[in-house]
Amino acid sequence: MPKAPWERDRGVQHVVDRWIARGEVSDCLCAHEHYPAKTARTAPIPEALHRSLHTALNRRGISQLYAHQAEAVSSALARKHTVVATPTASGKSLCYHLPVADALARDPNARALYLFPTKALSRDQELSIRSLLEDAGIERTAAVFDGDTPGDARRAAKSRGGVIVSNPDMLHAGILPHHATWATALSSLEYVIVDELHMYKGVLGSHLAHVLRRLQRVARFHGSNPTFICASATIGNPREHAARLLGVTPEDVTLVSDSGAPSGDRRVLLYNPPVVNVDLGIRQSYLKAAVKLTSDLVRADVSTILFGGSRTSVEVMLRYVRSALAKDDVPQEWIQAYRGGYLPEARRRIERGLREGAIKCVVATNALELGIDVGELDAVVCAGYPGSVAATWQRFGRAGRRQAPSIAVLVASSNPIDQYLTREPRFLFGRPAEEARIDPDNVEVFIQHLKCASFELPFATNEAYADVAEDVTQDALAYLARNGVLHKSGTRWHWIADQYPAQSVGLRSSGMDNFVVVDVEHGKAIGEVDWRGAHTSLFEQAIYQLEADTFQVERLDYDNRKAFVRKVDADYFTDASTSVSVNVLDEGEAAGVFSLPDNVCALGEVEVVERVTGFKKVKFFTHENLGYGDVRLPELTMQTSAFWLTIPEERVQALAAVEDGIGRVRGRSAVLEGIRGVAHALEAVTSLALMCDPRDLGYTLGDKSDGTSRPMKSGAPGFDPTIFLYDNAAGGVGLSARAFELRENLLVQARELIESCPCSEGCPACVSPGEGRGFMARKDIALELLRDAGVPRRQ
Repeated sequence: MPKAPWERDRGVQHVVDRWIARGEVSDCLCAHEHYPAKTARTAPIPEALHRSLHTALNRRGISQLYAHQAEAVSSALARKHTVVATPTASGKSLCYHLPVADALARDPNARALYLFPTKALSRDQELSIRSLLEDAGIERTAAVFDGDTPGDARRAAKSRGGVIVSNPDMLHAGILPHHATWATALSSLEYVIVDELHMYKGVLGSHLAHVLRRLQRVARFHGSNPTFICASATIGNPREHAARLLGVTPEDVTLVSDSGAPSGDRRVLLYNPPVVNVDLGIRQSYLKAAVKLTSDLVRADVSTILFGGSRTSVEVMLRYVRSALAKDDVPQEWIQAYRGGYLPEARRRIERGLREGAIKCVVATNALELGIDVGELDAVVCAGYPGSVAATWQRFGRAGRRQAPSIAVLVASSNPIDQYLTREPRFLFGRPAEEARIDPDNVEVFIQHLKCASFELPFATNEAYADVAEDVTQDALAYLARNGVLHKSGTRWHWIADQYPAQSVGLRSSGMDNFVVVDVEHGKAIGEVDWRGAHTSLFEQAIYQLEADTFQVERLDYDNRKAFVRKVDADYFTDASTSVSVNVLDEGEAAGVFSLPDNVCALGEVEVVERVTGFKKVKFFTHENLGYGDVRLPELTMQTSAFWLTIPEERVQALAAVEDGIGRVRGRSAVLEGIRGVAHALEAVTSLALMCDPRDLGYTLGDKSDGTSRPMKSGAPGFDPTIFLYDNAAGGVGLSARAFELRENLLVQARELIESCPCSEGCPACVSPGEGRGFMARKDIALELLRDAGVPRRQ
C-alpha cells in the first residue's frame, strides 16, 4: 500500500537505508561499521553497602548492579583508590554515588567532595546524588560550591553540605587557601570524587595533580585521609593517569575497566565530502555536509546532536540547520546550540529542554562531550575529527544512551588528519584510545603550587612536598626564600608575601579573566568569551553570534575585559587572521637528521608571539569573501618548549636555482612555500604519532641567520628557514621533546603522507594548497626537500 503524501519515514534505519540508496551519500562513505547490541552482565549488590541503599535501589527497580559497578563499589567500600574507565553511558555515576551515600548513612559528620570540569556537569550530578539520598532516607544534602553560587548558599554548603559539588578551579582558589574556615568539612572528608578524569591532561592535568596533592596535605592536617574515586571515559592509561594525578603508585589504584553495561545496536559512518575543485583538491564544506546529514536525521524524527569544533562553527551550523528545516515547519526552538560562553540561565534552559525531550537537535562544542544528561538522543554527527580517538568515541557515546538503536557519523574536514582517517579508517576503528599525559614535574607548574602550599600551611624543614623528594622540596623552598616570599624561622618555612598566590595561578592554559559581552541596547550581559578567544572574536567590527542572532562589536574595553555589542541583521560572519613568530630563549639539545648537518635539529625553550592581524567577512551559506578589516590588539606571548628543524640556506639556494625547460627559475619564495608544506605535513603526522590532540601542538615557519643566533620571523634572503613545532601550552607539557626524539621517524611519515595523497600539486590533506604550479608546486618542492635531506620511504 503506497504511503499517504503527508506520511514520512521515521527512525535511524530509514535514514541509513535512504543514504545507502542515494549515491550522493553512499559514494562518499569511507567506512560503515555495525556494532550489534550487547546484553548486560550483572552482579549482586555488595552486601557491605548500607541497607538503606539496598532499599533505595530496589525502589528504583534495581535488584542487581552492572558487573563493573559492583566491582567499583566493593573496591571503594574497602577504602582503595579506584578508577572506573568504561564507555559513555555505562552508569559510572553510581560507582561513586553509592560509596559516598554509604559513608553519609553511617556517619552523620561524614563529608565528600565531588570535582567536575564544568559547571553544567556539577549541577547535573548534584541532582543525581540528592535524589539517591532522598530515596534512601538519608537526611543529608548535596550543595554546589562554584562561581555561580550565591553567598548564603556558599555558607550553607560549607557548614551543612554532606556532599560539596565543585570544580578544580574553586578548590584551588576558593577552598584550599581558606581551609581553616572549612575545618569541619575537611576533618571528616571521607571521599573525593574526580569525574571525567580523561579531561585532565596537559597543562590542566599537571595543575590538578598539584591541587590534589595540596588537598591531601591540608586534609591530613585536619585529621582525615580521603579515598579517591575517579571516573573516566576510555583512555589508554587510566590506572597510571589516576596514580600520576594523585601522587601515588599505580599499585595503589584499583582499575575497573570491563564494562557490564548493555548497549544498543549502533552504526558508525565515516563520510568524506565530495571534491568540488579537482585541480586544488578542495572538497565541499564539511560544515555544510554535516548540516545536510543532520537535517535528514531530524526530518526523520531522529533526535540528534551535531558537534562542531569551535564557537563560530557551532553558531554557523545552528543557523544553517534552522534554515534547512524551516520549510519542513520544524519550530526553531526545537533546534538549539550549546557552547562555552552562554550565561548560566541559558545553559540550564537548554539542559532542561534536552532532558525533557523538548529539543530535537542540539548543535554543540565539546561542552556536551561530557557526561551531562542530555536525554534520549539517537544520533551523533561530528563536523570534523575531534582530535583524538578517545574524544571521538566519547562523542559517539552521547547517542543510544537508553540502549535504543543509534547512529554516529564523522564528517571529515580537509585537514590532513581527517583525510588520513578517510584513507585509513582502521586508525579510528581498530586503534586503542590515546594515553592521557601530564607533567607535574614541570618546573613552572611545580613552583607555583609550592607557593600555594606554603601559603596554606608552613613547611617543616624536613618535610617533602607530596611525592617530591625531601632535598628537592627544601632546595625549592630556599629558592622561594631568596626571592622574598618565604622566611625560615626555626624548623618552619613561613609565607611572608602580601598577596595570596592562588589568585595569580590559573589552572587553565590561560590564567586571564574572561571578557563579558554586553548588549548596549538593553544594558545587560549576554555572554562571555575566554581571554584568548576574545582576541579573535571580540575585536571592533567583529560579528558576535549568539543562538543564531548576530551582534556587532562596537567597542572593546580591553583593560576592563568588556565588549559592547549591538544586535544587527548581518548576512556574514567574521573570521580573524593571525600570525605567529617564535624567538629562541634557550637552545638545549641539538642533533642532525639523515643527511643534514648535526645542528639542524634542536630542542629548547622559546617565546611564541601571536598577533591578530586582520579579519575577513564571510557570507553565510555561500562562504564568499565580502571584504577585509584591520585589527589592532596587544600581542599574545607565551613561553614554552619547541622542537625545530632548520633547512640550511645553501640547500635553499640550490633548490631556488632550479630551472624548467623554458628558462623559468623556481626562486626562493617557491622553496619557502615547499618548506611550509613540509611543516604542514609534519605537524599532522606528529599529532598522530604522539596520539595527542592537534590543538596541543603549534607550528610555524621562522628564519635562522646562522648556527648561533635566534631564529626570527623574517623573509629576507640569507637566512636559514626553520620549522618550529611547539607545545601549545605555557611551560610545555613534553610533546616537543618527544617529537625531537622521534624526528627521523616523523619525517619518514611526513614523506609518506605527501606521497600517498592523490592530489597533483598540493591540497589541504597533505601540504596545503600553494600558489605555484608545475615544477613550482608546493607538493613537488616539499618532496624534493625531503628527498634532498635523505629522508627515505617507509619500509
